[in-house]
Amino acid sequence: MNESLLERFVPSIDLIFHLAAAVGVRHILGDPLAAINTNVRGTEAVLDLAFRYWKRTLIASTSEIYGKASHVPFREDDDRVLGSTAVPRWSYSMSKAIDEHFAFAYAAKGLPVSIVRYFNSYGPRLDERGYGSVVANLARQALRGEPITVHGDGEQSRCFTYISDTIAGTLLAGEAAGAVGQAFNIGNPKETSILELARTIKRLTRSKSPIEFIPYEAYYGVGFEDTRRRVPAVDKAKRLLGFTPRIDLEAGLKKTLAWCREHYRH
Repeated sequence: MNESLLERFVPSIDLIFHLAAAVGVRHILGDPLAAINTNVRGTEAVLDLAFRYWKRTLIASTSEIYGKASHVPFREDDDRVLGSTAVPRWSYSMSKAIDEHFAFAYAAKGLPVSIVRYFNSYGPRLDERGYGSVVANLARQALRGEPITVHGDGEQSRCFTYISDTIAGTLLAGEAAGAVGQAFNIGNPKETSILELARTIKRLTRSKSPIEFIPYEAYYGVGFEDTRRRVPAVDKAKRLLGFTPRIDLEAGLKKTLAWCREHYRH
């Protein structure tokens, strides 16, 4: 985090989109302390300067906020359900929750700030190393002819949001008058199992790769906990922002995989 650089630029801009964060479950597990410091101290610095110079600000948060809640779809004011603090996997959720608490606290002081919670964004320019993107990992494996690895039984589900929809929701939340002081789910509520995602990517790439199931522990280590389902309610974003996701998964994957074919090493 470069606070002197922030100090140079914040006074001259009108609107801050704070998207920077430590991301990717494996990165979080690898160094929880660095991830917590990056997320919490970074957001604290951005909001401090935004308040000092009175700049409208958007804070990017995550569907991880909801933890392992089982009631779906997730609504913005739902209770959070998390595992033990001794399980580092939940430190990412906690760090982003602190970011949101900072944002709401500044909003209570009058700062025009809003929050978006992303649900598995994907699209062209996904880093082939994967980080926190299951789409990138499966695409890389399929294109290279490697085994397409699915954790657990593959029936865990997620909702995937094409990048143009993510951007549209972000801009609306950053600029709409009704967004100030609010948090919004920005996602596509169509639920897809990870096994179904793997099969779709295999079909669209015409890959001969086998789909292999691997235990969570083999990738993340012993004691890993995951969320079975993660589905956003987007009625609030539709009502207050006019946000509606427009790109379905098949269409979005076709665009994404076309880019991956040109840019991934295989």
